Amino acid sequence: MKAKVLITRLNDGKIHSGQSLATEFGVSRTAIWKIVRRALKEGFNIRTVRGHGYQLASPVDFLDQETIVKNVESASSRPLALSVVDEIDSTNAEVMRLLARGECATPVVTAETQTAGRGRRGQPWCSPAGENIYLSMGLSLSGGFSAVDGLSLVLGVAVAEALECLGAAPVGLKWPNDIFIDGAKVGGILVELQGELQDGVVHAIVGLGLNVHMTTAPAIEQVWTSLALARPQLTWSRNALVSTLITSIADASDKFQSVGFTGFRSSWQSRDVFFSRQIIARDGELQGIGQGIDHSGNYVLRTNEGNVAVRSGEISLRFAS
Repeated sequence: MKAKVLITRLNDGKIHSGQSLATEFGVSRTAIWKIVRRALKEGFNIRTVRGHGYQLASPVDFLDQETIVKNVESASSRPLALSVVDEIDSTNAEVMRLLARGECATPVVTAETQTAGRGRRGQPWCSPAGENIYLSMGLSLSGGFSAVDGLSLVLGVAVAEALECLGAAPVGLKWPNDIFIDGAKVGGILVELQGELQDGVVHAIVGLGLNVHMTTAPAIEQVWTSLALARPQLTWSRNALVSTLITSIADASDKFQSVGFTGFRSSWQSRDVFFSRQIIARDGELQGIGQGIDHSGNYVLRTNEGNVAVRSGEISLRFAS
């Protein structure tokens, strides 16, 4: 018996005794206790009410593959191979494996939780079960390695537009790959390339982590938020979010192949959280005022010596204190 089965039963918010659960599922009370312990380790918030049983402290918004596929198929003509899994090491790693096996042209993987989720520069990505979105998509881009210049920025625009359509506006973008709401990070994008260049085609694995229902995360040191915290007046469905995000990313990828980064530059600039701010780059070696991005997607700082372009592959930026 998987923890997800128990959580689904407890999702009504009522208190269920260990005996009633054991009888319903045909297992022992000890088995139920062990499953509760496992669910707690996976990040589910289950309360033990002494003398009464178990209660889910807050409802869990589980992903449903059938719902997501139906929504995506009605909104996009691109053929996608979607997998929804309960647990995985990393959705990006799984898409890499699928592309390596050549099983599908456009694999999409989303998971309830990741055991080895990662962000930029190999940093671990907080992945509590049933709370956020962990989504990766494999994209094949023609035109050689130059075809991916500015791709992470394009995808940032796609994610921002999707969230704004669902009511999260305004959504900001922090160069090169972070999604911001109200001055705090709500998500991030990781683009990785796979394999050797063949016939002018580059395979890009696009990973997106987005905080949805998360309200506590002691391990995260930077300022963060979630959709539930930032826009509590709205009801957030992870299935609706995943469907909208997949469609927006696929459409942006198609447009990017047609018009290049130029077609997205102004949309990115209008959401730039660094613009006109005093910021620091190169581990404190460079300071200046944010001027937005150039035509190649590099970030431009106005310094005392003039404008300096910061390249996304070598350094990152942070606000000056």
